[in-house]
Amino acid sequence: VAAGDAVPWQVVDHYENPRNVGSLDRNAKNVGTGLVGAPACGDVMKLQVEVDENGRIVDARFKTFGCGSAIASSSLATEWVKGKTVDEALKIRNVDIAKELCLPPVKLHCSMLAEDAIKAALADYKLKQDPNKEESEKE
Repeated sequence: VAAGDAVPWQVVDHYENPRNVGSLDRNAKNVGTGLVGAPACGDVMKLQVEVDENGRIVDARFKTFGCGSAIASSSLATEWVKGKTVDEALKIRNVDIAKELCLPPVKLHCSMLAEDAIKAALADYKLKQDPNKEESEKE
């Protein structure tokens, strides 16, 4: 998207009508929380996932402090992870988010944040499932 071009409707739609805004219970064993930030631009993204007993993501919520592209990336990420297994969600890449939203190169860090937030939330979830794993890996 060059200067003067129309803003892609997907970004505007997710910014003006963000999906899945809010929080889940961060203390619940089946909820993973990822909190990531981009110091260069000041964007901060919290993404949470709720995983059922079969390892499928049944809910996702986000709160983002940042530009429209960061909010849109968060919103889209929560839509995409819902219904996926943990392993399937880990395959979501920033390039796919950026392509879907038609993000310009200067906004690619927003889709990177969304991918990082998904990974962080799922890592937190996995740690809660086996808290002794981190201890055994240190030994």
